[in-house]
Amino acid sequence: MDILIGETDNYDGVTVTMNEPMDAEVFTHRLRASLSHWRQEGKKGIWIKLPLGFANLIESAVTEGFRYHHAEPEYLMLVAWISNTPDTIPANASHIVGVGALVLNKSTREVLVVQEKSGYFRDKNVWKLPTGVVHEGEDICDGVAREVEEETGIIADFVEVLSFRQSHKAFLKQKTDLFFLCVLTPRSYDITEQKSEILEAKWMPIKEYVDQPWNQKKEMFKIMAEICEKKCDEDYVGFSTVETVTGTGKKSFVYCNADHATSLIATRDQASSSSSL
Repeated sequence: MDILIGETDNYDGVTVTMNEPMDAEVFTHRLRASLSHWRQEGKKGIWIKLPLGFANLIESAVTEGFRYHHAEPEYLMLVAWISNTPDTIPANASHIVGVGALVLNKSTREVLVVQEKSGYFRDKNVWKLPTGVVHEGEDICDGVAREVEEETGIIADFVEVLSFRQSHKAFLKQKTDLFFLCVLTPRSYDITEQKSEILEAKWMPIKEYVDQPWNQKKEMFKIMAEICEKKCDEDYVGFSTVETVTGTGKKSFVYCNADHATSLIATRDQASSSSSL
């Protein structure tokens, strides 16, 4: 009996991606033979990726001891731990990343604010900062600029992360929400609201934004509003980006104290200039 073809990982695991349609009975026999083979090899976590169109194989996999791990629009991932050692399979992604944008016009001491048509702030008469969720594979610094442009039409450049907060069971009453408050510098000032989500957008004096009853009565919003005001007064230093690469060579960003980030970048640029001479 042919075993299923899988890709091994660094943790003695195997990932099988089903690419060819298969009868459920045939799949069951091949899966059993594969599990026996992998146990003899000392494998531990076995992952089965079932793209759309392979739903007929789910029951067979579950019967053989697999459980759901996560699902994406184009596939379902199942997993089983076949070793006698403790199960160390990581849980499904537990966090989502949200961003809020303090878009600051320094010359007028005004900030960009919106009122939303739907969601938590609907009909609350609250002027809030543009917010949104960072996409999969998107950096915080890029995601917050995208959200500002989508909601208001304003092109703005990321400057710093000012603060962040963590809220548990915030998404689907299960996932943790990490929310990053960022400051951006606008390149344009003419507003074009996103008609589907934004009721109105405008530039508002920072003092008026901070003094809204909502921001004064809700402690967390008051704390963040006061941080925004301190940044407007240039009395607050956040976290800027230093572009780098991971151990495997992928582009990444380190967020650190803005003064230190400037120093790091200058030192690296100087070293690069010296090496090119």
